[in-house]
Amino acid sequence: MKISTKGRYGLTIMIELAKNYGEGPTSLKTIAQANDLSEHYLEQLIAPLRNAGLVKSIRGAYGGYILSDIPSKITAGDVIRVLEGPITPVEGIEDEEPAKRELWIRIRDAIRDVLDNTTLEDLANHRDDAEMEGYMFYI
Repeated sequence: MKISTKGRYGLTIMIELAKNYGEGPTSLKTIAQANDLSEHYLEQLIAPLRNAGLVKSIRGAYGGYILSDIPSKITAGDVIRVLEGPITPVEGIEDEEPAKRELWIRIRDAIRDVLDNTTLEDLANHRDDAEMEGYMFYI
């Protein structure tokens, strides 16, 4: 399974909204500028996320988007399924011989497990170990 820019940038939108959760709406322009992405492309991605009930739009001068639920309740799998469709590594698994079918099912289940057990909260709070290398701690 290959995740396209739809899935990647859609996840970027959702992570940014998770980082700003509880602070009011975030505009797509702000997200686009912070991540060096096309605002127009993000506008195309937000519609299916809104239609799926993952985000809510807030109108007005200080409007934008907010998550429809707390970041710990929305998974990467929720976002990827909306933007990419079903999670399956190959088409026609049922037509494969049993040994290969078992392999494809195990791969599919492993991918699902990772996506369905990784929340927006996990992604928003992720810190790269390289960020910590610059700090010196004294005891």
